[in-house]
Amino acid sequence: MNDFLILTFLFSVGSMTGWVLEVFYRRFVSQKHWVNPGFLVGPCLPLYGFSLCILYILASFEEQIHIANEISRKALLFVLMGIAVTALEYTVGKIMITVEHIRLWDYSQCFGNIEGIICPQYTLYWTLLSALYYFFIHPSVRDALIWLSQNLAFSFAIGFFYGILVIDFAYSAQLMRKMRQYADEHRIIIRLEALREEINYHLQNRRPRFLLSLKTERPFRDLLEDYYNKIQKGAKKESDRSNQNQSNI
Repeated sequence: MNDFLILTFLFSVGSMTGWVLEVFYRRFVSQKHWVNPGFLVGPCLPLYGFSLCILYILASFEEQIHIANEISRKALLFVLMGIAVTALEYTVGKIMITVEHIRLWDYSQCFGNIEGIICPQYTLYWTLLSALYYFFIHPSVRDALIWLSQNLAFSFAIGFFYGILVIDFAYSAQLMRKMRQYADEHRIIIRLEALREEINYHLQNRRPRFLLSLKTERPFRDLLEDYYNKIQKGAKKESDRSNQNQSNI
């Protein structure tokens, strides 16, 4: 079976499945309301798509781990999977911050975090998800591709996914360009989730958008100005509080 077809199939499945997981995680665990995660408009998180491809590749090399004990071999495999996906997460997060000046997620409040991009808690989550992939998804990957090749309608759906992804990425890239230009001018890092909350705050008498959550009726730069002024006020309050504590000492 063509490895390229396998990886494109896994990327599409992983991107959409990861999006669903993130939506429910943010709704019931982290942010307590419905949020469209990531910077794309549609139901797609490329980080999960690439992660699923990495898990498939590593699982395919399990025989290269020369450990006789099966439990130890699989445990080491899952640890390697968790580390690999964490490395991918750090690379993507670092590039977005360094190049685009946009922070897609923030683990600054988590124990043992590195630059707020990765932390042990989420590395554990990645490791557990890797184990779930290995036991419940990996054994069926090739069977799924055989089924896919025999059902052209579903093949068309995968092609449609990539067509929409290209359009979605082009639209989102324009917004990122505007954010990057503004961040360069003011020498800041824009936290995407905080900006999204700021946009929703200004939707008077309307429910927050789910899909077009970064779309505004006002000029986008005006919303960036509001966001910038808000974080400046927060920084000033924090500075005043720190100065007051030092004077009390």
